[in-house]
Amino acid sequence: MREVARVRVIYGDTDQMGIAYYGNYLRWFEVARNEYLRSAGQSYRAFEAREGLFLPVVEANVRYHRPARYDDVLVIGAEIPAAQLRGASARFEYVIHREDGERVASGYTVHACMTREGGRPVRIPPELRATLLAAEQPQGGS
Repeated sequence: MREVARVRVIYGDTDQMGIAYYGNYLRWFEVARNEYLRSAGQSYRAFEAREGLFLPVVEANVRYHRPARYDDVLVIGAEIPAAQLRGASARFEYVIHREDGERVASGYTVHACMTREGGRPVRIPPELRATLLAAEQPQGGS
């Protein structure tokens, strides 16, 4: 799993004890997902505009290993294992560590490919599928 984003826990992300609110982890997963797509050469905004399709979250899971605290720098890794790229859905997997390497959280989100009108899922377009598969290939041509 490769690093795709870094975020600093701000005061507004925490409770009175200085510990990150549990719902923020899904927001940090979203940061990672957008940066993963961007690093693969595909912005989510451009995908929506070009294809008229959306990738809403249809399932989410977070496992909390250690608390993130105010002012921690979090390193977020993301990937889409090839087996999790299906006809009309994709499962992004995430790991969040502190800069010192301690695992803070892990989890995944599943996204269905949908038209603007909603309704039934549609197949992920070939261009996006190819971009996502290429993003998982080892860097450096080996």
